[in-house]
Amino acid sequence: MDLKDIKAIIDLMKKNSISEFELERQDFKIKLKRGNGAISTVQQEEPQMVAYAVPPAQISPGNPSAAQNPNNSSLDLEIKSPMIGTFYRAPSPEAGNYIEVGMEVNPDTVVCIIEAMKVMNEIKAEIKGVVTQALVENAKPVEFGQPLFKLRPA
Repeated sequence: MDLKDIKAIIDLMKKNSISEFELERQDFKIKLKRGNGAISTVQQEEPQMVAYAVPPAQISPGNPSAAQNPNNSSLDLEIKSPMIGTFYRAPSPEAGNYIEVGMEVNPDTVVCIIEAMKVMNEIKAEIKGVVTQALVENAKPVEFGQPLFKLRPA
């Protein structure tokens, strides 16, 4: 699904007064919401549409060389970036981080946002565990498949 398709869905939502839209295909999920007549984004104050494209976070076992670091375990799993974009640990510059090292998360816990094409994409943990390491600095670009966090499964 490309940006043109998302814009078409947004136009249909506005024309038909639809407040929520969700589509899920194989490894892609998009959820669009409107609230109380106004449409808003995470970072802008002007009325806009919020679009969260949420491909499942890619989770894979940590690599064996990570076991050399005493803060890591070869049992840790990585939450990887499902897209190219800019990584944000918090919903806004003045807000606290979604998660911190040592915090317990469940599959629905939002761990960060990745901004891609001016769309704020919430990334969820997808597993239950304890955060052992944050691997990316705030407001830095990330690549598809790049490890973002390490988790010890619970």
